[in-house]
Amino acid sequence: MSALSDEKKVALPAPDEGVAHSESSRHHEGLHRNIGSRQIQLFAIGGSIGTALFVSIGSALYSAGPAGLLLAFTIYCCLLALVNNAMAEMGTYMPISGGFVRLAKHWVGEGFGFMAGVNFYLYEALTIPFEITALNIVLSYWRDDIPIGAVCACAIVAYFVINVSAVKYYGEAEFWLSSGKVLLFLILFCFTFITMAGGNPKKDAFGFRNWQNPGPFSTKGDQSSLSQFQGFLSALFYASLIIVGPEYISMVSGEARRPTRDIKKAYKTIYYRFAFFFIGGALCVGILIPSNHPTLAALAAGTGEGSGTAAASPYVIAMKELNVSVLPHLVNALLFTSIFSAGNTYVYCATRNLYSLSLEGQVPRFFSYCTKNGVPIYCLLVTMLFPCLSLLGLSNSSAVVIDWFVNLLTSGAYVNFAVMCFTYIRFYKACKVQGLDRSSLPYRGWFQPYSSWFVLGALIVIALCSGYTMFLPGKFSVDFFMTNYVMLIIAAVSYLGWTLVKRAKFVIGSGDVDLVWLRPEVLEYEETLPHDDGLEIFTKARQLFSCGKWRKNTTAA
Repeated sequence: MSALSDEKKVALPAPDEGVAHSESSRHHEGLHRNIGSRQIQLFAIGGSIGTALFVSIGSALYSAGPAGLLLAFTIYCCLLALVNNAMAEMGTYMPISGGFVRLAKHWVGEGFGFMAGVNFYLYEALTIPFEITALNIVLSYWRDDIPIGAVCACAIVAYFVINVSAVKYYGEAEFWLSSGKVLLFLILFCFTFITMAGGNPKKDAFGFRNWQNPGPFSTKGDQSSLSQFQGFLSALFYASLIIVGPEYISMVSGEARRPTRDIKKAYKTIYYRFAFFFIGGALCVGILIPSNHPTLAALAAGTGEGSGTAAASPYVIAMKELNVSVLPHLVNALLFTSIFSAGNTYVYCATRNLYSLSLEGQVPRFFSYCTKNGVPIYCLLVTMLFPCLSLLGLSNSSAVVIDWFVNLLTSGAYVNFAVMCFTYIRFYKACKVQGLDRSSLPYRGWFQPYSSWFVLGALIVIALCSGYTMFLPGKFSVDFFMTNYVMLIIAAVSYLGWTLVKRAKFVIGSGDVDLVWLRPEVLEYEETLPHDDGLEIFTKARQLFSCGKWRKNTTAA
């Protein structure tokens, strides 16, 4: 029985149930559409903002300098804005579980979809131990004798408990955890601009001093333009780990309560998120701390001193330098919750991605079994094996372990976004051949298909150049080669392997692409929903603070 026929057997809920359409196979009840608009907005922040933006960004500053860091982040944000532009058009038209992974299979080819699913699953699953390792680094700010194994075990148990609960409880937990990230960044943003103007215990109005000394671009003693360009490339590669977003909205589409409206809103806010969090974060870090700070150098070297507080956030380092006594502890605590939230999101995405592969028959079908709460339990159990990799920190410096994961994850990110771009190119061609007017879609991207072709080419070049330093004289290392390119190799092998073994088409013809697919089911489900005035977040505030007057006025209106 095909995944499509399985999903068409789903019974739609009554309008007053608030539960939505279970996109399910014959197993139990399938996923539940119980995630609201405010939760989706914060969910995207939960996945896109984590360790890298608050901790690993220090390594990027050390490599490139403040101007190089800001330039690299701005360029990569622009590239991903174009990726989001393409993904928003597809994702709002077909908001289903599995997101871009299933779109890749149905609109490009079986092998391409399998490759997308394998890469995204490994990318998300390997990010979980990355975040847990970072938790140990943040905790080392207070004590350096906290058992690494105990932290790892507690995090693994907590992730399992949250994700085994009904999705509405998961969504609520992630909403509040992600709210802490927004609060943290607002604190850091205000701290930066207050202290640079002299509002610090030293009364030092340092302004943009760190842009002048040691300079806008990091050269590490070599003042050549080539050295500066290499530093910029290093920051660009770090940006590919730090700057993400469209993939997480895509993954939550299958459990959105109001898929078309809420997913469209989430995609549209990503542009502001890129500008505020990522470009703003790069600017703040470059202002606060010099790129040649000895702590950043120790972290980059992965020395014993760099594995503890030397691997802490550059924001915390700056606060210590300015003799700010209380704020570092608050920021470090919020850093801990932010990193935990990111890992929680990755567990969710990896689990749902494996579930979508089971719906398509590309992994054993028992993975599509869901509990009565709508949790794909077998997918969750398999995913929870990956956090155990965080125990590598028991025998290696936490900074070294993080460096391994950084190299693995960056190449996986390139594949994810390249998949989205190529899927859109095929979708655009199919719309043109089959006469589907794109102006009738819920969201229409700009500059298409040229922007998708441009980003696809740029991502391929960046991915191939990501490990260029090992090809310099005397720099080659098998370990470095594998960590930089193994995800690209896995992607190529999985695509070719599935296509050849299954004797499938490498690319589906534009006239054969199924542009209808599950769109009727989505529309039918949305017709069952009660009227919503769009004030969900205010309704939540009313419930929390019991604003009786507000309730009365709203009811009268």
